[in-house]
Amino acid sequence: MADLPPYLQEQTEEKILNRMLHKVPSDIDKSEGSFIWDAQAPVAFMLSEAALWAQELLRRGFASTAASDDARFRSAELDLRTAEHGITRREAVAATGQVLFKGKPGTKVPAGTFVATPADDVSGELAVEFATTQAAMLDESGTAAAAIRAVTAGRNGNVPAGVIQVMFSSVSGITSVTNPEPTRSGADTESDQSLLERFYAKVRSQGTSGNKAQYMQWANEIAGVGGVEVVPLWEGPGTVGLYLLDTDKRAASADIVEAVQQHIDPTRDGQGEGLAPAGPVVTAMPAEEVAIHIAVKVQRTQEKPSTLEEIRNLIAEGIQTYLQQIAFNRKDPLVRYTRIAAVLLDIPIIVDYSELTINGNASQQNIEIGSGQVAVLGTVTVRE
Repeated sequence: MADLPPYLQEQTEEKILNRMLHKVPSDIDKSEGSFIWDAQAPVAFMLSEAALWAQELLRRGFASTAASDDARFRSAELDLRTAEHGITRREAVAATGQVLFKGKPGTKVPAGTFVATPADDVSGELAVEFATTQAAMLDESGTAAAAIRAVTAGRNGNVPAGVIQVMFSSVSGITSVTNPEPTRSGADTESDQSLLERFYAKVRSQGTSGNKAQYMQWANEIAGVGGVEVVPLWEGPGTVGLYLLDTDKRAASADIVEAVQQHIDPTRDGQGEGLAPAGPVVTAMPAEEVAIHIAVKVQRTQEKPSTLEEIRNLIAEGIQTYLQQIAFNRKDPLVRYTRIAAVLLDIPIIVDYSELTINGNASQQNIEIGSGQVAVLGTVTVRE
């Protein structure tokens, strides 16, 4: 926050008391313990507290200072401030995915069947529960796939592939369950910093008359949306395409896409039934993911023993962070070879590297990411 106004500066109990005693005539005893000192000391304390309250009130009155940097905290004052401009905090979103059931052919798995990850008694990690959103029947090979949604909304529902192994609902004939792919698109209740960013986008870049800025604002009002690319004239005059990312900068789930579609143009006939003006036909779509596969030969440091798996995880984490930073960046739509190399050199336990290939290409070429596409991390192969 900017400097406090003069009337709120230096308002400590000691300084307030000194100013009060200075106003007492010099021929009156005002030493500590005297009647005058004892009478004014409590007043000075209460005035100093009032000054602190005024400082806090001033801090909470502005969006930039009401917002907290703590991702676990949600400022009620920020909610009130942004609501003045029609911006409300986005709610948490449940992760979605798919599981594969195995068992006796012909077995029916009803919608609403509960499955989960196993709880860990050692670490105290709780099971993450999911429910099937559609019925399924095991085919002749004894397998069936079914869509699932996390029971509790939030990022905790984004679990890796292969970890959903527990049948919480008893279904006769089912022998096992697993998730071939990670569950995705789960998001926590919007953080203060994210809400503040949307607030600034609204007040500093006014959307009007269905311009690109306004379509982005409309789409970002939906919980779980982490990025929007607007494509005017998507399929000719009178059409607008909206490519969507989730908060992990991956292609948005079908639930998020459908929520955006219903919010902006539910009928897709140009009648203006949603927020979009009458005329344009708006189509919401998940972004197209472009996998970035990395293979590299590394030389490890000897001072700090490490495993190739540890190095692989560090490389994957660094590259994933980089790809999230450039998602939907049309000013520089390139996955740069030099930036990938920089990630490798920033890892302390890697002394040097060689034979770096990106998507099987050994030449130092950048990869261009087209409109509606997003680069995501594929496989990371590390060898010595």
